[in-house]
Amino acid sequence: MTAPIPEDLLTIGDTIRWAATRFETAGVFYGHGTDNAIDEAAALVLGVLRLPPDLHAVYFACRLTPEERQALAVAVVDRVENRRPVPYILGRAWFCGLEFCVDERVLIPRSPLAELIESGFQPWVNADRVHRVVDVGTGSGCIAVACALAFPEARVDALDIDPSAVSMTAYNARAHGVSERVCAQPSDLLEALPAVPAIDLIVSNPPYVDAQAMASLPPEFRHEPRDALAAGPDGMDTMRRLLPQAARRLGEGGILVAEVGHGASAFERAFPDLPVIWVDLDRGGAGVFVVDADTLRQAFPEAAKEPVNQLD
Repeated sequence: MTAPIPEDLLTIGDTIRWAATRFETAGVFYGHGTDNAIDEAAALVLGVLRLPPDLHAVYFACRLTPEERQALAVAVVDRVENRRPVPYILGRAWFCGLEFCVDERVLIPRSPLAELIESGFQPWVNADRVHRVVDVGTGSGCIAVACALAFPEARVDALDIDPSAVSMTAYNARAHGVSERVCAQPSDLLEALPAVPAIDLIVSNPPYVDAQAMASLPPEFRHEPRDALAAGPDGMDTMRRLLPQAARRLGEGGILVAEVGHGASAFERAFPDLPVIWVDLDRGGAGVFVVDADTLRQAFPEAAKEPVNQLD
């Protein structure tokens, strides 16, 4: 049932304040683009009204039409009663300053990898030498598209085991004008890629949530694809398969950049003989590491020796 916006709340600012109070009272979880009630309410209200997220506060005094009030009431109820994250309500999310189409077939973009993409993965990457990038577990395609824009001369392979995610990636690549360089295709990690050319940069935000954490996630996460989150008892099931494949597929001087979030300790327990560089992030987030091809091949020597099928 739609709870009407109180009649004395007439403006954009009034509605943001009202929505924030509703969110706090209901105890909703913040973590799909915001971390507090006011920012969450602003994202929802401005998004429903199709106004820019950085709208100047002077416009908050603008009055709403009856139709806008009704649409906002429906959205707030959806957020509170169904615990649906704001990006799914709006059908879009922001990543690296870019807008992406999203729905419940794909994970909501929020990776701290955005900070590294915007810096061109400095100091670990020489942009002039990046010709082939692979995004493993592409989801919405936000990382793949952002990488294509960061490296305008590179081809980007956007891989996902879920065909629905591949379709979403292709849509977002077209929307941002990079579909000629972003190849979205179904693949179980790197298995569908041809052997050549070698890969210069692998970027991945794979599933890494352990079984205990999965059982206690807030209701908002139940709207996201479970397979994009869950990765076995310790959260490292996907990483155990990805690392040897990366060792085999990276070219000389290539690097893997991946996120394991709060699973950094579990990663170190699972791979005690693999030294990686944990990245200090200025904008928050944790568990992002960089490792080069030589280090991976030393840690997984047998995988590195395996022949790569041309249709691997």
